[in-house]
Amino acid sequence: MKFDDLLEYLGEFGLYQKRLYFMVCLLSIPAAFQALLPVFILAIPNHRCAIPSLPNDTYQLQGDWHRDIVNNSIPLKPDGEQSKCTFYHENSSEEIRCSKWVYDQTDYPSTFLTEMNFVCGKEIFRSHANMIVFGGYTIGSFVMGFLADIIGRHKALMLSVAVQTVTGIITAFLNEFISFTIVRFINGFAGSGVFVISFVIGVELVGPTKRTITGMVVMIFWAIGLLLLGLMAYLVRDWRHLSLVLSVPTVVFFPYWWLIPESPRWLISKGKYNEAEVILRKAAKVNKVKLPDRLFRRQSLELEVETAKFKHLLTSPVLVLGTFIIFLNWFVVSMAYYGLLLSVTNFSGNTYLNFTIANIAELIAYIICLFLLDRIGRKMVHCGAMLLGGIACLATMFPVIYGDESQTWINLILSTIGRLGASGAFSVIYVFAAELFPTLLRNSLMGTASLFSQLGAMICPYIADLVNGDLKTALPLIIFGSTTIGAGLLSLYLPETLNQKLPETISDAQQLYK
Repeated sequence: MKFDDLLEYLGEFGLYQKRLYFMVCLLSIPAAFQALLPVFILAIPNHRCAIPSLPNDTYQLQGDWHRDIVNNSIPLKPDGEQSKCTFYHENSSEEIRCSKWVYDQTDYPSTFLTEMNFVCGKEIFRSHANMIVFGGYTIGSFVMGFLADIIGRHKALMLSVAVQTVTGIITAFLNEFISFTIVRFINGFAGSGVFVISFVIGVELVGPTKRTITGMVVMIFWAIGLLLLGLMAYLVRDWRHLSLVLSVPTVVFFPYWWLIPESPRWLISKGKYNEAEVILRKAAKVNKVKLPDRLFRRQSLELEVETAKFKHLLTSPVLVLGTFIIFLNWFVVSMAYYGLLLSVTNFSGNTYLNFTIANIAELIAYIICLFLLDRIGRKMVHCGAMLLGGIACLATMFPVIYGDESQTWINLILSTIGRLGASGAFSVIYVFAAELFPTLLRNSLMGTASLFSQLGAMICPYIADLVNGDLKTALPLIIFGSTTIGAGLLSLYLPETLNQKLPETISDAQQLYK
């Protein structure tokens, strides 16, 4: 008897599972806070050189007298904009580079980068900082995935929650680049564990017919977290205060140590039948069902205690190719998803509004996928979302090539559609991969898949900042779009998992491809 067969007695999604599932979903909200916090605390607002003769110079004009001084002191570029990095030396026509700047404080009274003065040739430090954060997610997804398979989902999850909370709070007190990147790296390391492990716990709680809703609703909580992030960033403009406001409340999740039990599916896979039985009987009591005693005898379970390793996947060319395609799709969709998020500051208009519009598109994508996954299957929804997002991103080249500055709003709309497609594909690949990987290696393989995902995220800051040349803001989107289309077409090789039981062993996973 498989674990999914036990759920037919217990209930695929009873009151007990719903309660625990809601609790783990809540963790997606602070995970979203920390993952996209750099959009605001690493923002670079408009700026120019501080005029040496004005000790109280500000970016905002203080009157006509101030405008005249600025116009006479700051050179104009060929496009008519004021230079951000040079000023005229003592009323002469000689341009010299400045070492002090004033910043537009309309949207950001302060950010980490403005405090560090990382402008005028030092903007690359923003890409470096984002890359290092995603590097933490990369290593964390791999390490925490394996750790959760070794010591259990519960312990690994709570360790991740504690570390993410502490490093989020410490972030607000940092004053130099190296310590900032180290702390944010550790934060990303833990943040990956929070989201991936809580997602796996949610999927392992329920039966085959309920995995779609559990796999998608957790993504809806993620989108809610992003919407709340945009709201809090709008209300709390100082980057240090914002870091504290988003991090301190996470301590309310510390009691989860006593409230969330270990995954019974993991316990059985490790041969810990007595512990699993205690949890399942408690669940049965809450669900008001009775479980026959013999269901929990070891000999009645077909889930053998194996020591499955990655090398066992190499015994099947079908699994090797399928796993490669899954990893590739995680890499590409993550690169596009986070790249589109980081690109929001490249577009004209209010950053907070643009960020919110994109997040609303993401929420709509999750709702659409939730409606379609059980009707047309995982494979077609994922491929369709990848193609929609990819084509929309590629289309941004046309307004740039054939339009003018008055049509930049078209690129904002196309990038929002691209975000909708990338978000939908991102959510589906979580469900799809979890249903394709066997229980014995699920957290390890999900962690490895997330590693590829974060490798894509590590690359995306450099792509998102490619706004030079004739294509300007369209260039990053063209790169995201072309790679997304290619990976989406390859996903058609993967088997459909709609209404299939979760594979417990590697042989079960092989059967899905037949």
